[in-house]
Amino acid sequence: MFSQLENIKGKFIEAGKALSDPAATQDMKRFAQLNKEYRELEKVVNVYERYKLVLGNIDTNKQILNTESDEEFRELAKNDLSQLETEKGKIEDELRALLVPKEPEDERNVLFEIRAGTGGDEAGIFAGDLARMYTRYCEALGWKVIIQSATDGSAGGYREVVLEITGENVYGKLKFESGVHRVQRIPETEAKGRVHTSAVTVAVLPEADEVEVVVNEADIRLDVFRASGAGGQHVNRTESAVRLTHIPTGTVVECQAERSQHKNRETAMKMLKTRIYEAAVRKHEDEIAARRKTLVSTGDRSAKIRTYNYPQGRITDHRINLSVYNLDSYMNGEIGEMIDALAVAEQSEKLKEGGVAF
Repeated sequence: MFSQLENIKGKFIEAGKALSDPAATQDMKRFAQLNKEYRELEKVVNVYERYKLVLGNIDTNKQILNTESDEEFRELAKNDLSQLETEKGKIEDELRALLVPKEPEDERNVLFEIRAGTGGDEAGIFAGDLARMYTRYCEALGWKVIIQSATDGSAGGYREVVLEITGENVYGKLKFESGVHRVQRIPETEAKGRVHTSAVTVAVLPEADEVEVVVNEADIRLDVFRASGAGGQHVNRTESAVRLTHIPTGTVVECQAERSQHKNRETAMKMLKTRIYEAAVRKHEDEIAARRKTLVSTGDRSAKIRTYNYPQGRITDHRINLSVYNLDSYMNGEIGEMIDALAVAEQSEKLKEGGVAF
């Protein structure tokens, strides 16, 4: 383990030298990659240096206990040693987490799709609630959220909405949200006050790079139509909305976010490539899920992952059997506790697979 950490420290030093070379800025793409690598390695090296300092202090205190005759001095060393051993354990946990291999998709931006399922108008209303919840969570993290396409629900909310979310480590945070979200509550449309169960499907798609997905223009059918919903007279009176169909896979995307047909086509093409790329990522996630008990990273979009029970004020994630009772604040975007718990569950599985030990 120490040899692995020393190798990482060596790479960190080399990355620092490369960044300080004036020639590095001549290729900005390479410079950005170097800077990203440097920052990632720096996290590990900083914890490693703390770890070595603690180990050194432990050895010093053990030496005092072995050689010192002054009882007061020995008692101080004994107390310090106890605290240092506790700190050593915490740092080892931190290092294990840092040494777990990261999924290459985790730092990607995402397309975040929310679709109303069973439950009629209430499902559409809840889809709107989820869109607001996720938007507030993302904005609190400093991420940018743009509505790429939306179909309004007949009683409010959405039948379908696609959000583009950009920021740092977006897919790594949100990838666990894919699946069926079930809500149990008295609908606004229910006159008799009975609790209904409705469902909304969420899909989190990591955004594809141009070089990763090559789509032949001859394989795409383009349809244009008038946009619906908010946007003013220009949007609703001109055929600015775009629908792209990838004939070989049957993949269909729509975009009506912009007033310009050209811009909508550009955005739709990016969405199309993302969905094609996501199929490969989903296969990868299924392979991971087959090895893990938690099924946190399952690619199965039809799996029921979470229940929002309004009468009890409870949210339950069925993959890790975790319930929290802060529904009001949760629906206002304070979902970090659940997302962090899912990340810890996946990390535990990775640690078991990797066998990272000291």
